[in-house]
Amino acid sequence: MTLTELLAGALIFLGSFVFVVAGIGIVRFPDFYSRVHPAGNGDTLGLPLVLLGLAIYEGFTHTSLKIVLVLIFLLLTGPVASHALARSAFLTRQQEEESNVD
Repeated sequence: MTLTELLAGALIFLGSFVFVVAGIGIVRFPDFYSRVHPAGNGDTLGLPLVLLGLAIYEGFTHTSLKIVLVLIFLLLTGPVASHALARSAFLTRQQEEESNVD
């Protein structure tokens, strides 16, 4: 096993760990707004770690260049999507409806 394979495996493992922790946070947090936070963090931290690990594992090829371009696109759009989702819930008064469910 080479050093690049170990580094790629470690990054993929760390990204998967972030996804698992984010999934636990989504299930355990009580309201919508606190659930948006782990969902956004899993998207913003977990996915880049996995994609970076895949790009390192692939080596310097056209495929790794495409993976890096997807990574840049996701880093730009992920936080914006989380913010838009939270803002939409705020504007439609989502918090009041969820507090009545309990």
